Parts: sequence; structure tokens; C-alpha cells
Amino acid sequence: MTEHSKIYVAGHRGMVGSAIVRRLLAHGHPAERIVTRTHTELDLTDQAAVRAFFKAERPDQVYLAAAKVGGIHANNTYPADFIYQNLMIQANVIEAAFCNGVQKLLFLGSSCIYPKLAPQPMAEDALLTGALEPTNEPYAIAKIAGIKLCESYNRQFGDSHGVDYRSVMPTNLYGPGDNYHPGNSHVIPALIRRFHEAKVSDAPEVAIWGSGTPMREFLYVDDMAAASVHVMNLPKATYDQHTQPMLNHINVGYGSDISIADLARAVGATVGYTGQITFDPTKPDGTPRKLMDSQRLHSLGWQAKVGLTSGLALAYQDFLQHRA
Repeated sequence: MTEHSKIYVAGHRGMVGSAIVRRLLAHGHPAERIVTRTHTELDLTDQAAVRAFFKAERPDQVYLAAAKVGGIHANNTYPADFIYQNLMIQANVIEAAFCNGVQKLLFLGSSCIYPKLAPQPMAEDALLTGALEPTNEPYAIAKIAGIKLCESYNRQFGDSHGVDYRSVMPTNLYGPGDNYHPGNSHVIPALIRRFHEAKVSDAPEVAIWGSGTPMREFLYVDDMAAASVHVMNLPKATYDQHTQPMLNHINVGYGSDISIADLARAVGATVGYTGQITFDPTKPDGTPRKLMDSQRLHSLGWQAKVGLTSGLALAYQDFLQHRA
């Protein structure tokens, strides 16, 4: 990347896409050399529109952070939407990028690509070794297809056209731009909202579903953006040395996990809630542990910088500024 590079960030209004734009600007990349489009301006499931956009803009680099995302309820209710829209977004953007001379592209996936019962921590080579979690299988299949699209374009057009398309798989993300909807948010934003509302109403108790024993890993979204820019700009020889042609994605995690019980206490402390925190073991716990093996990324010179305590404080500030 140089200051003259024209960079298209697909999904710039989402949590990760907006963080990537912040990271590029913080590194001094000129705002006028960062290309963005809202969904209203460009529907990425529309193949003709995507082709016309790339033909007109001809970016040098692409960060593919656009996706249809949602929680368990949304994935269970709209499985066709999740697999179709994500497949179309990925196929349209990657093909149009290739047809218009884009040699550098970074695809952002998800930790849900790994089997439900993958050994912990989950290494890159666990991909396609077992059955997926049924509740988000359509979304996971689409994300796996995105990885394989990148690998396949590299294998077929790497030597002849200089194609160098890479993929990163983030762990659970949180931070500015998160979704705090009471019925459709992930664990950290959901806890932030619940503890804030309990503090405001002076509720004596907050009950958390499950036993509190499951372990989860969390990464602050601006760390994810920093990792994305780092991976995008690694020399090709370095990237190739640490990956394989048909296993070239890289995990992005914090490096350690925390129990849901300890997480709830940490969020309560961040918000300033002083009541009781209880757990309901009659409710489902989900997978006992989900931790990413990020050794490949660490060997490439990147480590997370934002710890959970400071990250939660920043996330709570964001909630207070943007809550509905």
C-alpha cells in the first residue's frame, strides 16, 4: 500500500469495515483515495452493478468486509437469505475485482467456519474436518466458499495475473459500531445494554443465561482492523511462507479467553452496576469453549494491543453515544 493506492472498503458502515477505514486514515492514507459505497448506492448482490462499479473506480486494493450478519435467531429464521446473499456478495466482488485488474484483496470471514467440535484452540487446518454448528451452517458455508474463491483465483491467476487474494478469520469482535439491539445482539453488546438498563432502573439483580462456565475469546474491533491492514500489506513471499495454496487463511484472535461469568462481572464493573449477578443453569450454555489458534498471525509479527478492560470501557462509551 502506498498513499497513491486506491482502496475500496466494502461494508464501510459495518463494525469491521468502519474500523478498517479508521485504521487507514490513522496511517495517513488520504481520505480521497478510500472508496466507499452504501448499500443504497451499490447493491453488492447485483452482479451488473458491481461490475460497473469496479470498471468505473478501478481500485488497487479491496477489503471485503461486507456481509449479511445476524445472531442465532436470524440465522435460523432466514437461512436462505444468509447463504444466498453472502455467496453473491463474495462472488460478485471477487470476480469483478479480478476482471478489473485488482491484484490485492482481503476477504474477512468468521470463526464459525470451523467444525462444531473442532479441537481447542482452533487452528487453520481444522477447516473442513467435521460438521458445522447447525444454527449458522448456511452462513458458515458461504464464508468457506469465500476462502476457497480467494484460494482458487490465486491458484489459477497468481502467476499469470499477479493475483494475491488473502483471507482472515476473526474471533468474536466488539467495540464501536456494534449492534446493541435488545433481541438481536452478541454477548458483549447484549450484556452492556442489560447492565446499563439495570443500573438506570436500580434493579437488584441481573440474571445471566447458563452456568457462566463456557469460555469465549473476544477481540476489540480496532485490533481486528489493524490485523487486517497488517496482513494485507505483508510481502507476498512472507505470506506464502506461512500459508499453503489450499489453506491460506489466517486466524485473528486475542490469544486468550474468559468465562462468561467473569465476562459478565467485568461488564458489570465497567458499567458501574452494583447489584447481584446470578446465573441460570437451566438455560443452555452452548459450546463449552471457542478459542482461536492465532500462532500463524503472531509469527507474522502481529499481536492484539487492546485488553478487555480498556476495550469494554471504549465499547460502553460507544453504547452511551449511540444507544437507541
